[in-house]
Amino acid sequence: MLRSVWREPRFPGAPVRVRRDWVLLGVVVVAVVAEGLLTRQISGMILGLLVAPTLLWRRTLPLPMVAIAFVTCFLWLPQPENGTLAYLLILPYALFRWGSGRESVIGAALLLAKIAASTAIGQLSAADMLLGFVAMIAAFALATTFRYRARLLGRRLDEAKLRERERLARDLHDTVAHHVSAMAIRAQAGIAVSRRDPAAAVDALRLIEAEATRALAEMRTMVRALRHVQADLAPSPGLASLRDLAHRAPSGPVVEVELAGDLDDVPATVGTAIYRLAQESVTNARRHARQATRIEVHVAADDAQVHLRVSDDGVGAHPAGSSGFGLVGMSERAGLLGGTCEAGPGPGRGWVVTAALPRTGVAA
Repeated sequence: MLRSVWREPRFPGAPVRVRRDWVLLGVVVVAVVAEGLLTRQISGMILGLLVAPTLLWRRTLPLPMVAIAFVTCFLWLPQPENGTLAYLLILPYALFRWGSGRESVIGAALLLAKIAASTAIGQLSAADMLLGFVAMIAAFALATTFRYRARLLGRRLDEAKLRERERLARDLHDTVAHHVSAMAIRAQAGIAVSRRDPAAAVDALRLIEAEATRALAEMRTMVRALRHVQADLAPSPGLASLRDLAHRAPSGPVVEVELAGDLDDVPATVGTAIYRLAQESVTNARRHARQATRIEVHVAADDAQVHLRVSDDGVGAHPAGSSGFGLVGMSERAGLLGGTCEAGPGPGRGWVVTAALPRTGVAA
């Protein structure tokens, strides 16, 4: 266990310096100056201002900032009593939140040793030492909790994306299987009539070429992104299945489906994706749209894109999926096809999901 903690890498994605860091620094400076002037603790005020800039590098250089700040406080004489110096607890928090396991262990040892040494030379009383240990351990525990909570959230997001990729792989499998089956049938027919009617055999070859071109185009869209294929050979729904989403049960909102534009030659991959996005949106609205009486599904196609809009007339906003990751999977599916998917509150009331996918089914 100690070895795994020691080898723990830094948490990825640490912000370098963002606007809120400068705001935090400004608040700390104002508070330190105000306390120093009001209480006339000028020495503590100078110390607080001197180590305040360490807040700006607390995520990118957590261990050096902890060392600079707390070693300076240990060597500062006379020992300050300014309450605003409590902002220094942000540094050990950042150390455990963003630092590596090695940095966290070394930093914790340094901090606890500083408290013990201050007590040994009479800078702190036994009660202050106990309070210091409790404060440090609380900062370590809080940072560790948020660190692993963020890691768990990241894993759940990755799992949601992977599940959507698996579903899309299944749909792609069905589409390609359809094209390959059609090619096999055309080839058998061409062979059967080749002796009697060579022209018919040539026509069969042209049809095979067209089917192969479509299959390759749809495979090319996904093969770079998908690595796992779900072994489920159930037929994949498409645009024709959208009307099955219509629901007029006595309890619950009415679902109305409207199709517009030329949808005849939309590739199966795009049609299945539109259906999956609409299905997820309708299911989510049924579960979460409070006081909703109507859910509208509108699909329209133009020369370049196929557009989807799902809206309800419920009260208040609701998440894009029952698990909280529905929108992640929907966005992943749309993004893999070169499109977009967004969700948010409607202009008046309710929730609106919109998506736009390239008509060709080929990501740009």
